[in-house]
Amino acid sequence: MAQVRVPKRPNGATGWVRADALGTLNVNRFQLVVNRTTLKATLFRSRKRIWSAPVGVGAPGTITPGGRFYVREKFRFRNTPVYGTHAIGTSAYAPTLSDWPGGGVIGIHGTNQPGLIPGRPSHGCIRVRNADIARLWRLIPLGTPIYIR
Repeated sequence: MAQVRVPKRPNGATGWVRADALGTLNVNRFQLVVNRTTLKATLFRSRKRIWSAPVGVGAPGTITPGGRFYVREKFRFRNTPVYGTHAIGTSAYAPTLSDWPGGGVIGIHGTNQPGLIPGRPSHGCIRVRNADIARLWRLIPLGTPIYIR
C-alpha cells in the first residue's frame, strides 16, 4: 500500500491505494512557489527560476490557504470575463467558500481587472495577468508541486 495526497477537504488529506495501482512513477523537476506576503509567484525547473509574476491572492475573510499542493488540471478559455484565457486547477480548497465551482477548489487564473494585481482582491484563488497565466499554462506540467506560503 502507498499513502497519497488526495484532492479533497480538508487540505492536506491523504489516503491509501495499492502500490500497483499507481502506474509509472514520473520525476517532476518543476515547482511553483506562491508567496502571499510579497504577492509573487515563481516557477522553478531544476531549481532555476523560469517564470515569475505578481499575483493577487485572497482578501481578508476569504484567504488563499497556505500549504503544499499540486497542479490537478489545466483549462483554456475564450477569454472569459472572470478567468481570462487560461486557468490551472490545484489540489487546494478554499477554507471558507465551499459553494464555489468544484467545491471551492483554489485556481490560478487570469483576470479582467489587471489593475488589482498585485494585491488581495480574490475569494481565495490566485490571480495573475492574462499574459502571465498564458505563459505559466504553457510551462507548468500536471502534477507540479505548489508551495503557498
